[in-house]
Amino acid sequence: MSSQKQGKADALKRVRTLSGDKSLETCADLSGEKVGTRFIASVGVKSVWWEEDEQGAAVCLIDQSLLPLEVRYLKLRHEQEVAEAIQSLRVRGAPAIGVAAAFGTVLSLFCLLRERKDEIDLIEAQLHVRSAGKLLKSIRPTAVNLAWAVERMLKHMDENLHSISSTQELKQLLLTEALTIAQEDCDACLRMGELGASLIADGDTLLTHCNTGALATTGIGTALAPIYMAHHAGKKLHVLVDETRPVLQGARLTAWELQREGVPLTLITDNMAGYFMRQGHIKAVFVGADRIAANGDVANKIGTYSVAVLASVHAIPFYVVAPISTIDRSLPSGEHIPVEQRKPEEVTTVKGVAIAPPGVAVANPAFDITPHQYVTAIITERGIIREPYDVTLQELFDKCPTRA
Repeated sequence: MSSQKQGKADALKRVRTLSGDKSLETCADLSGEKVGTRFIASVGVKSVWWEEDEQGAAVCLIDQSLLPLEVRYLKLRHEQEVAEAIQSLRVRGAPAIGVAAAFGTVLSLFCLLRERKDEIDLIEAQLHVRSAGKLLKSIRPTAVNLAWAVERMLKHMDENLHSISSTQELKQLLLTEALTIAQEDCDACLRMGELGASLIADGDTLLTHCNTGALATTGIGTALAPIYMAHHAGKKLHVLVDETRPVLQGARLTAWELQREGVPLTLITDNMAGYFMRQGHIKAVFVGADRIAANGDVANKIGTYSVAVLASVHAIPFYVVAPISTIDRSLPSGEHIPVEQRKPEEVTTVKGVAIAPPGVAVANPAFDITPHQYVTAIITERGIIREPYDVTLQELFDKCPTRA
């Protein structure tokens, strides 16, 4: 393997040295140079990654629909399988599905080249990649990271077509970009964790909603990253985990992650949050986001809005932790964010067991919108911002323009 190919293959490599119950991790950029070494949570969980073996290329992931009762890893060999995995929540979490879609876009070209024995031209290859991107973008409408990642991949392809002369070069161009997206997410998680941990005091009890950890990203998480960082810094803390109906991402995924990491936690039902807030136990709320509008309105897992209102009533800080790829400046407010409506069986059954009478009418919005006035601060990899969000979000991008 050439040094250039080796560098690309190692783009997501993590060099870990265990030290007690901590993991010393070095993230490497695409050139193989170290970009930072930090103590991070050693959760030992990878949500999604790229792999090539004797059978060809694959998008690999842990099947989150089976957790915590079964840990199963999947190798997806076709972009249709990636699309199904995103739709069925086998992979979930806004950053993670963005990375999965980026890899799925690349995978579509790998599959086509294998099926056609490399006998296609660049124009056909480009059209095929665009078709795969359109498919993947359409799967889940609320999480903007999904569309953002696909659009970035397609833009990168279009901008570099003039400099490549073969489908093999196009394949490598796209793979490098997908790996870059994954690496940037890993790095963003670390930085958000560092910034968010500064808002956590020793002895705090925190509330979180849904799952925003390693399972939702390619790093250590968004809203769980500050908790992991604070825990590993020696701060004593306790986390109240909302079960997060109807799919139970809190009970199934967040509790599983925190328990594995040794972070003290208590699982509660969603309707217990107000009870514990009124008792004065909760010092801050940390949640993630699936899309943030230009004015700071936040789309996140259903139930987030209720928690935000309760936090406001009880004067509890409500922090949103999300990478800049989650910010959608094209939408002026949360009223313009599309809210995914999911199948009724998620509400009427639990693990296939019916809990409601047959034929009952069901509503199942997967997300709700939290107005910006309930958000104490938004923690991104570029800094912590506060009201007025229409100004501070714009300043965030003006200072350091982002790609795509």
